[in-house]
Amino acid sequence: MKTTRYHFLLQQYKNNVYSYAMYMLRNKMDAEDAAQEVMIRIWDNIDKFNILSAKAWIMRTTHNHCVDILRKRKATTYKEYGIDESFEENFEDKSERNDPLLNTHNKMMTSKVKEIIEQLPENLKSVFVLYEIEGLKYKEISKTLDLPINTVKVYLLRARKKLQKELRSYETQEII
Repeated sequence: MKTTRYHFLLQQYKNNVYSYAMYMLRNKMDAEDAAQEVMIRIWDNIDKFNILSAKAWIMRTTHNHCVDILRKRKATTYKEYGIDESFEENFEDKSERNDPLLNTHNKMMTSKVKEIIEQLPENLKSVFVLYEIEGLKYKEISKTLDLPINTVKVYLLRARKKLQKELRSYETQEII
């Protein structure tokens, strides 16, 4: 029974765990280590949590473990890697692949969006990534980050506004 539950959770959430660890740690090896550690913690605690609320528990465990790693290395090498390739797929319009000008513009915009997200304060970035990229709901983010739901909504709104403001500024500069 324990093995079956574990394999189900592993298959269901391993990509989410790794992806979020990558966003937090910006280092492939550290993200792999963190994901492996979270999988060990899932195994150790599988009998202690409800499988229906597993996603929130797993993502919170991932977040906390990544924060611990960042504290240990004092975040001096935090920006070693950018956001992963799956992020670009969310913004890519399949119909524009044949237009080199639009394709170049989209690549530039994707790069700028990544850069802006990188520069967001950590609290806003975590909420934004969990909601917009990982697809978690407000309640799941609230549990994961141990924040009130209204705070999650405010952080997401602030992150979106900052992103909009920076993109408008960038587009204005690009036109000029």
